[in-house]
Amino acid sequence: MWRGIPILILLALPTVAAADARPRQINPIPFSHEPCSVLDGRPCTPSYCSPLEPGPCIPEIDYPYGQNLQLTIESVPSDADRAKYRKPDHDLDTIGDLFAELRSCWSPPSNNAREGMQMSVRFSLNRSGGLIGPPRMTFATAGVPADTRSTYLNAINSSLKACLPLRLTDGFAGALAGRPIAIRYVDNRQVPN
Repeated sequence: MWRGIPILILLALPTVAAADARPRQINPIPFSHEPCSVLDGRPCTPSYCSPLEPGPCIPEIDYPYGQNLQLTIESVPSDADRAKYRKPDHDLDTIGDLFAELRSCWSPPSNNAREGMQMSVRFSLNRSGGLIGPPRMTFATAGVPADTRSTYLNAINSSLKACLPLRLTDGFAGALAGRPIAIRYVDNRQVPN
């Protein structure tokens, strides 16, 4: 048994020296996936960590774009964002078109409005551009009375119903169907008391 330990130490020393001598390299091209083996002398994706190397492990994780589409809609857009609130005059083919259509649909409530009110909803669309189910409220400004919350939720539902069904191209409809869409509505109007 004692004879095996020096042999293992002799075999491990060149490996440790080689591991310390080589610079830590992570693929500079984000999200590129290259197959490799545990016997390769290079980092594997999506991450590479070694107990012999100093510093933290830096994972390269591919977060696919579009798994959770998030959008903020303001009641009064800034001058720089006004172009994003124009309704597209063609079938929706990109995420930017979808967001512009959803922004153009929003009409905040005129009665029982509250300055600074925020509400978030989450929903999904089907291939024909309609809702799969009713939008679900996921956030409302704290301390707001229940009637104000219901007023804003009704305004959100009626604004979405006025726009639906969305006109989607076939390719975009297939990519978008079933994906969760989260919209945060911000009432940044100056509401008189």
